[in-house]
Amino acid sequence: MLIGYARVSTQDQNLDLQVEALQKDGCDKIYKEIISGVKAERKILNEALSYLRPGDTLVVWRLDRLGRSLRQLIELINSLQEREVGFKSIVEAIDTTTPTGQFFFHITGAFAELERNLIRERTKAGLASARARGREGGRPKVLDPETFQMALVLYNEKNTTVGNICKRFNVSKRTFYRYLEKHRARKLEDSVGC
Repeated sequence: MLIGYARVSTQDQNLDLQVEALQKDGCDKIYKEIISGVKAERKILNEALSYLRPGDTLVVWRLDRLGRSLRQLIELINSLQEREVGFKSIVEAIDTTTPTGQFFFHITGAFAELERNLIRERTKAGLASARARGREGGRPKVLDPETFQMALVLYNEKNTTVGNICKRFNVSKRTFYRYLEKHRARKLEDSVGC
């Protein structure tokens, strides 16, 4: 029996393409899940795995629907093989019920992991290069240090309400208090460090 598993990461994504491909491939039953592939605990995948019996084949649209790391994929495929359950990936044309399919599974998985590692390395290198040029990632600062100092002077004088200070510098109270908390934490660290 062919058992399909379809997964997307967010509610915004659509399972239709995967489900149609699994139906076209002859899947008798299809399990559908909306969860990130990074999550180790995937309830619907576990249900599908529990349903499988010796002689069945688990079918996915693409390898990355099943797992993000090569280690994770290999462990899962090995556990299926121990249970005498086959595995098939439609896009990569892998079918572990054949020796050639087993070989291509390992090769394809290795290339997928290599690609992810290369992307990670390029991202790290790009961030390091940006930092070396004085650029930092993340959201832009709402208050630059000089503006915060002016707001802090008004706050410490206690002649102006926090609401008016925030209106004057065009920030929310939450943002102002977050900056104030960071400022106090830095002062505390400086005084403890002396």
